[in-house]
Amino acid sequence: MKRRSQAIGRIAPPAPSINVTPLVDVVLVLLIIFMVVAPRLDQDVAITLPGVFNADPDAGVTAWFKISMPQSDVYRYEGQDYDLDGLIVVLEAAHAADPTRRLVLGADARLPYGKVRELQKRVQEVGFPGLSFLVNERHRWDGGEPPASDAVENPA
Repeated sequence: MKRRSQAIGRIAPPAPSINVTPLVDVVLVLLIIFMVVAPRLDQDVAITLPGVFNADPDAGVTAWFKISMPQSDVYRYEGQDYDLDGLIVVLEAAHAADPTRRLVLGADARLPYGKVRELQKRVQEVGFPGLSFLVNERHRWDGGEPPASDAVENPA
């Protein structure tokens, strides 16, 4: 059936209509798929995490034993340089005097990990429950040398 315009006598163009039924069908199928798959994304391998023997009594501790490690085999504590054995002797006495104080380390980023790990092992033997690190905030690393800047005084 053709409609004619009353004024001009021409045939009016057909009015466009959008069929949204296929779009709704696709969206509902995708919704069902995500509802079925999403709960399975949280599942991981079941593991038993280790417990903590010396939990931090207060997370806001401000008094720290601070050690600086500017280069390999040089440890600075309270303005004096020590070798590892000398530092451990001093830290044993300090820890015996105040066992609740924590230990924080500021190490140069270019040091080998083995040297830092050796210090971690030795302070754990002294009785410190852990070792916190002073770090710089990094926004983007391009893979080159780490930026040379002073450490932020917030242990991580």
